[in-house]
Amino acid sequence: MTHSVHPQTRIGHVHLKVADLDCAIAFYSGVLGFDVQVRSGDEAAFLGAGGYHHHIGLNTWRSRGGTPPPEGHTGLFHTAFLFPDRAQLGAAVHRVIDAGYEIEGASDHGVSEAVYLSDPDGNGVELYRDRPENQWPRNPDGSLGMYTRRLDLQALLDDAA
Repeated sequence: MTHSVHPQTRIGHVHLKVADLDCAIAFYSGVLGFDVQVRSGDEAAFLGAGGYHHHIGLNTWRSRGGTPPPEGHTGLFHTAFLFPDRAQLGAAVHRVIDAGYEIEGASDHGVSEAVYLSDPDGNGVELYRDRPENQWPRNPDGSLGMYTRRLDLQALLDDAA
């Protein structure tokens, strides 16, 4: 028997093991702009947007001074951060570039535009915006027709807020 999750169900937050809490906070707060809501010494911090208690948890409980997992191992592929519009996405990408982080990819998926990079601990990060649902590509049978094409990164940056 197959069960469907309620359509209003969402991923509430991501909690990451990090090697250096200050370095992780510098990225997620200083670069991406999330607010530190709660900090517990040098062991954990909880960051959110818009006053929310936390979208991101960071901790060094089992990872202080650790290294990223090597290629070929399982684990988190990336955490995706949804921005409300193209201008806000472009502004975030500007901050990432200005902070010296390498953009590893930029894709147009038809339903969304996405930019990919890694955080200081080597965790994958996707910054993206969804297109309005009425603009999503559809196949002749009405099913979703997602694709991956090169995103014009300069045009995105030009549209930044």
